Amino acid sequence: MIYLDNAATTQVCPQAAQAALEAMTERFGNPSSTHGPGREAREGLKAARETVAESLGAKPEEVFFTSGGSEGDNWAIEGACRLMRHKGRHIVSGLTEHDAVRKTLDQLESRGWEVTRLAPGPDGAVSPEAVAGALRPDTALVSLMLVNNETGALTDIPAIVKAIKAAGCPALLHTDAIQGYMKVPLDVKALGADIVTVSGHKIHAPKGIGAQYVRAGLRLPPLILGGGQENARRSGTENMPGILALAAAVRAYRADADAPARMGALRQQIIDTLSPALPDMRLIGGGAPHILCLSLPGYRSEVLLNYLDGMGVCVSKGSACKRGARSHVLEAMGLPARVIDGAIRVSFGRFNTRADADGLCQGLIRACGTLYKML
Repeated sequence: MIYLDNAATTQVCPQAAQAALEAMTERFGNPSSTHGPGREAREGLKAARETVAESLGAKPEEVFFTSGGSEGDNWAIEGACRLMRHKGRHIVSGLTEHDAVRKTLDQLESRGWEVTRLAPGPDGAVSPEAVAGALRPDTALVSLMLVNNETGALTDIPAIVKAIKAAGCPALLHTDAIQGYMKVPLDVKALGADIVTVSGHKIHAPKGIGAQYVRAGLRLPPLILGGGQENARRSGTENMPGILALAAAVRAYRADADAPARMGALRQQIIDTLSPALPDMRLIGGGAPHILCLSLPGYRSEVLLNYLDGMGVCVSKGSACKRGARSHVLEAMGLPARVIDGAIRVSFGRFNTRADADGLCQGLIRACGTLYKML
């Protein structure tokens, strides 16, 4: 099998799997317990938080563990709006955001909030100029993703932070950095965001674990209430197998410092191979090293995916969270229907090789020589 759908999820790395197994079978104490196993779990929790915080350029007390990206996005937006409601009831976001953001904004609109959704530029990213033009004195929140999950487009978050400050706007800034975490430079202080959401299963940790950076001094109201875990920000007994696995995956990723460059090289290898062989191919967006969105106009992406799947090559036509629907991201970019309907997403992980890229290229070239184009 050639697995090139790492933007959907990744293979759990051996280090993360081992950490999770040990947490379930050997160090299984509850961090809130006062006995020996509880103290051991508490120390493991502390060390994991320090590891994730260091990877973000944050302080440990600014990092809170969640169940993943969707919870983090929901918490960031709902919490920020509760915190900032006395400043105004206007939100700025983008048309290309993940559904975890889009549907949370829909809910807020139904409760009387006003949302300005900005269209992306030709590169697939929302520009700082567009954000500056949308800001108002009553804007309470700006929420824009760092790396688009379908096109790999990079949003200039630091420039957007500067635009907010230059406008004298009180808005908080949240960024969904799930696709950018560990693949593009990400230091929360340099980024300037108030809240940053990341997820484990995009970096070879298990599903069901993520982390939220909340700037020191920002009292983001909790989304989940209960026993007061995570400094009363996210109640519920901590998912220790997931947390320790996330920390192990982060350490493994950081030890493999050349991984983003290798992914970028694989991306370029595919472009260089397919461009002369498939002259009608169109590249869409781009910027992040691990995501390649391309279109073969006239071919149906579902048919291409099925053909490749039969050859043991796994790619996707967009977000795995939006099966069966036309991509709202590509529609927002204003692309023609033939381009959207022929689009596929190739995404890389730490374990992909040049042979994987070759296999994909051979599969697509064979597919285009075998399948009929749609009129």
